[in-house]
Amino acid sequence: MLRYAATRILFLALGLLVASALIFWALRILPGDVAQMIAGTEGTPAQVERIRTDLGLDRPLAVQYVEWIGGVFTGDLGTSMLTRASVAGELAAKAQVTIPLGAFSLLIALAFALPLGVVSAVRRRTRTGAAIGVVSQLLAAVPIVWAGLMLVVLFAVVLGWLPAQGFPRTGWQNPADAIRALILPSVTIGIVEGAMLMRFVRSATLQALGEDFVRTGAAKGLTRTQSLVRHGLPAVGLSVITVLGIQVAGIVVGAVVIEQVFTLPGIGRMLVTDVGARDLTMVQGELLVLTAFVLVTGFVVDLAHHAIDPRQREHR
Repeated sequence: MLRYAATRILFLALGLLVASALIFWALRILPGDVAQMIAGTEGTPAQVERIRTDLGLDRPLAVQYVEWIGGVFTGDLGTSMLTRASVAGELAAKAQVTIPLGAFSLLIALAFALPLGVVSAVRRRTRTGAAIGVVSQLLAAVPIVWAGLMLVVLFAVVLGWLPAQGFPRTGWQNPADAIRALILPSVTIGIVEGAMLMRFVRSATLQALGEDFVRTGAAKGLTRTQSLVRHGLPAVGLSVITVLGIQVAGIVVGAVVIEQVFTLPGIGRMLVTDVGARDLTMVQGELLVLTAFVLVTGFVVDLAHHAIDPRQREHR
């Protein structure tokens, strides 16, 4: 296990290094000049060049990358080119919205995807199973922006139960208001991602129902459902663990979109704003953190699957 973990850590480090290089170089080929934006439309070429020098943009790109990645290793993601604020500090402040949003969304997705996926597979020949399958396909096809707007119309505009937009200025000092502000965004992401996860759970359950250990349990006197619960669901759980990394990536992308819809002051909204402002230092820090979060999640899922699955342990 230790050897396997060391190998995966090496691949994780290499993946992060490659991702950092791709992020850095890709941002440098985007159109626009942050020095010109800071100088404004009336800025002279001399003023623009002086700003470029002050920001270090006149140095070779390789030197800029090495300096940036060296700071990353020490926990310093740099400072904003526009506001001179610490990138790490801004990310930490915005993460207080984005992390709970992602956690709530994942819990909602799992809460209805796991039981309904199993039920739709077990009762696939009944009206209940067919109805669940149709609903999951419809929800998976719904654009996340449209789903968010429909929930706002129903629960915020028509019923008036929840706020339509925004987040408390005091943040988590008032937990009740903060949670109320995240309910609709979390449900929006959760139902869309959960619908896709439900289809996967259904497929994994159908596969488990056809396995020999389920049929053997039924032959020993257990009902098909009892046999599935005792012997099949652990296999389904392993399959779900495998796909969680993909679900987390989907939730991160969903958070970027939904934070715009609900005007939440999170990392996703900050990323869109900084891209428009051409604040390269902020954008590259934000993208690196989001990429690292997805890669680390995949790493943890991979280790958990390797530790839990007996077939994996046999090959250690």
